[in-house]
Amino acid sequence: MLLGQSSGQPNASQIAEQSIVVAERNWTARQSYTYVERNEEKRFDSAGRTRSTDVRVSRAVVLNNGNIIDQTVSYNGGPPTPEQKKNDQELLRKRRSETLQERTARLREEKENRAFIGEVVSAFNFQLLGEEVIDGRQAYILQATPKSGYRAHSKHGRIFSKVHGKLWVDKQDFGWVKVDANVVAPFSMGLFLARVNPGTHILFEQIRVAEGIWLPRHIEIKADAKILFLKNYQMQEVITYSEYRPAQPSQVVAERREPTVKSKPSGL
Repeated sequence: MLLGQSSGQPNASQIAEQSIVVAERNWTARQSYTYVERNEEKRFDSAGRTRSTDVRVSRAVVLNNGNIIDQTVSYNGGPPTPEQKKNDQELLRKRRSETLQERTARLREEKENRAFIGEVVSAFNFQLLGEEVIDGRQAYILQATPKSGYRAHSKHGRIFSKVHGKLWVDKQDFGWVKVDANVVAPFSMGLFLARVNPGTHILFEQIRVAEGIWLPRHIEIKADAKILFLKNYQMQEVITYSEYRPAQPSQVVAERREPTVKSKPSGL
């Protein structure tokens, strides 16, 4: 359904602005949910054949100080590797003993890492294309095109000038239902100067877990990249989230005890 100028609907910029407010609220809400995350990463050779596949399943658990962290459940169908166990236990130890100053610093860093979300409206021109029913709910469809000459204010915001895409926004809640983006210009990222090339595709989908609350359900990245500008590689990463549950006081004790018991045989 294409929307005319006389439809009485809010314009594209208004929809985008409201969705950013909701996205920030949903980010905060996610910190009070437990969930299961499945991360599958495939790497391909130059002929497109699968070179390797890694699958990690983790569960978000609640600590007695209110922190929620991911702990590895399985790796490639078997138990976590010794390194994964060590890393999980170290994270568990750090979060349990976290001081107020350390927590404040961590939350500040997390806020800086997601600051790019607030730049979305400033970085893109939006066009309202129409509406679509997804999972029985009506959603606006917005086309997002980078604004010429936009200067990013966050460390990740500079990527916006390199991507084009569409955004589906729930008509009632203004939550992000889906984001479909394509890289149209190369950019570098990471400590190893990985260069992400045009043609990389990103799909991000969310699910409504409660009234007005939208949380990630599916993330898929098909990347064409080059490491140190020398070695080309292709990869596909699919992350799925399930079993969202509001964190309950009873879960805190159960989830807190389980890692403690497991940590004794390892001698860590």
